[in-house]
Amino acid sequence: MRWVREEYYDTSVEVAKRLIGDILVHETPEGRVAGRITECEAYGGYYRGKPDDGSHAFKGLTERTKAMFGEGGHAYVYLIYGMYWCMNVVCGQEGEAAAVLIRSIEPLEGLELMQARRGKAKGKNLTTGPGRVAMALGIDKSLYGADLVTGPLYIEKSGEKVAVERSKRRNIDYAVYGKNFPWRFTLKGSLWISK
Repeated sequence: MRWVREEYYDTSVEVAKRLIGDILVHETPEGRVAGRITECEAYGGYYRGKPDDGSHAFKGLTERTKAMFGEGGHAYVYLIYGMYWCMNVVCGQEGEAAAVLIRSIEPLEGLELMQARRGKAKGKNLTTGPGRVAMALGIDKSLYGADLVTGPLYIEKSGEKVAVERSKRRNIDYAVYGKNFPWRFTLKGSLWISK
């Protein structure tokens, strides 16, 4: 069963916790690919009175970030290092600018298709890291702003209870405050976590 719109209306931190263990699905012309979300990071808002200066939305609404300012339940897709797409789940109400970066998944369906998209990548290197997730699942700029409730890219409930661990977000040393926010969530015991 897919997540419904209201399930995206919470804060990014709450949505991030609930995403762990659920399934990211992309139904593509080449076939269905899906994986259990094992790692994600929340962005936007405040932590202990400090603004999230690690968020793309910190400096306000731009052409790049407009999807992040939209209604929860849409995709915010952006390019890093000029070569890797990253997929975020937009959270909250319109104007709140909150999202959850999907950092890693454990492949469940469409492994051959993921492998073809990722070339020589094997084992954990297939889908551990946000750029790898997007490549394996065929996520690119064409899915910017995509509706996660009605479209071919969506979150499916796993129905399983999982243990979630919390730590500091990664690779945002440029952020004065945000680099210390404990907004990274991982599936306890999973091997499918980025380095």
